[in-house]
Amino acid sequence: MAALLETLDAQLRPEHTALLVIDMQNDFCAEGGYLHKQRDYKVGFAAKVADNIDRLIAAVRPLGVSVVWIRSIYDFKYLTDAYRVKRREEGCCLENTWGADFFRLAPAQGDAVVDKHSFSGFYRTRLHEVLQEKEIKTLVVTGVATNVCVDSTLREGFFLGYNIVVAEDCVGSNSQAGHEGTLATVRNNIGTVSQSAEIVRVLGGRLVE
Repeated sequence: MAALLETLDAQLRPEHTALLVIDMQNDFCAEGGYLHKQRDYKVGFAAKVADNIDRLIAAVRPLGVSVVWIRSIYDFKYLTDAYRVKRREEGCCLENTWGADFFRLAPAQGDAVVDKHSFSGFYRTRLHEVLQEKEIKTLVVTGVATNVCVDSTLREGFFLGYNIVVAEDCVGSNSQAGHEGTLATVRNNIGTVSQSAEIVRVLGGRLVE
């Protein structure tokens, strides 16, 4: 049996760590995107989250940390009946539209991009297979929304046996209560919540200001 990775230093080793970028897409994050235009969600937080993720990627990619992008595609043809009822109308993150495009960020050549049709990046996707091929043990989780798709993905990742580290300054939500609730759940029951600068320090890199 493999030894338990009981400390953050043991968990955050570049060779077995992957950085997940979850749902950083225009319809969730941009002024004029679906959530802003159709639901009047406040998305002003998203630009700073995107910039923080960009800096984190730049710091950890040279160390050998894998970067995996998770993208929502929510055409009704992909969704369950219950999901369609709850969503009410089609229009968010439709395939091959600006709304589904990444917001202020873009994958680099060689990065894995995993499409999903539910809140969880693992549910009926190839994410677990991609991570297993890379022999990943720890997930550094970033993206939006903290209390919805980030939450669903990190929970399922934990159930599958991955160590979970949430980069606190690299996640966000229009619901501050939901955001704080997920962070509290991670701290108490699932993994670690840490600032990106500390994550980079433990990994052995340097975060450029």
